[in-house]
Amino acid sequence: MSSLNLDDFTDLIERPDGGVRRDAEERRERQSVPPGSLGRLDELGEWLAAAQSSVPVRPVERPRVVLFAGDHGVSEVGVSARPAGSAAALVRSVLAGETPAAVLARRLEVPVRVVDMALDCDPEELPAEVAGHRVRRGSGRIDVEDALTAEEAERALRAGMAVADEEADSGTDLVVLGDVSVGGTTPAATLVAALCGTDASVVTGRGGEPIDDLAWMRKCAVVRDALRRARPVLGDQLELLAAVGGADVAAMTGFLLQCAVRRTPVILDGVVASAAALVAQRVAFRAPDWWLAGHDSGEPAQTKALDRMALEPLLSHGVKVGEGAGALLALPLVQAAAALAAELPEREKAAAQEPTEAL
Repeated sequence: MSSLNLDDFTDLIERPDGGVRRDAEERRERQSVPPGSLGRLDELGEWLAAAQSSVPVRPVERPRVVLFAGDHGVSEVGVSARPAGSAAALVRSVLAGETPAAVLARRLEVPVRVVDMALDCDPEELPAEVAGHRVRRGSGRIDVEDALTAEEAERALRAGMAVADEEADSGTDLVVLGDVSVGGTTPAATLVAALCGTDASVVTGRGGEPIDDLAWMRKCAVVRDALRRARPVLGDQLELLAAVGGADVAAMTGFLLQCAVRRTPVILDGVVASAAALVAQRVAFRAPDWWLAGHDSGEPAQTKALDRMALEPLLSHGVKVGEGAGALLALPLVQAAAALAAELPEREKAAAQEPTEAL
């Protein structure tokens, strides 16, 4: 039996400070620019103040991109435009600064951390700080076998928790969470369909590098078969991750839960992060209060997951590339909201009424 009791997260996770949020709202009403005139930036500033327990809100000065990486066995059956087992090449491109996310992170001066959970390569091919948390080489083909053993699923979830603690202890004040995977949108769609009670065709998208119609039909079939394996274990989120998730998805789930415990706000990237968030919500219903949806990637499973969690994307630019790029585009918006909430002056108080002249 697992020594990890996910029910503990329900007690450990509290909502952001509601009293502080009310103080932030009252302060906003006193500022020189009329309330509501900054649109959603007002809401973001108040959310961040509650997450920080600080009025005025502090600037976001130490953000970090955290990307969990892995290969998925389902890519062997042609559900992805990328070759099976090629996620390690994507990781090397991120580390070399050659991907959209890496370029954006460099421009925004945000460090990027990649965590290998199940890449299909020798760990010696990657820097030690990347491969240090690896659980296995590739995750299983979820339409015919479990993605992970029960022990591997727990190790992956604990690894994500450990990474969250490392980030919080190092002073990271906001995380941009994404994935680097091949085949990852298929388990993500399966998890969302299982947790939302939806058919495979409703949640199956075409991935970051779009697939053709035949590949989409193969992907639908894989999600349909994986759903049959997922439904019997819906009551146990760790078993669900082992059956139809993957080491990277399980790690992201643990990471999100522990970030909520540590009161670290997170911007979610695409469908894989959203699927992990949906699993985490089933574990601890207050956890989504610590997350923002960075953008709408156009993947139907992401739309379904965000709707279930009542998270509205900050941006909708059709960015499908993954690896945290879409969520990184939302980071300046959050930083702008913090700056406006903290630095806009308050209106001058009405001058005291002058005393009436003596008759």
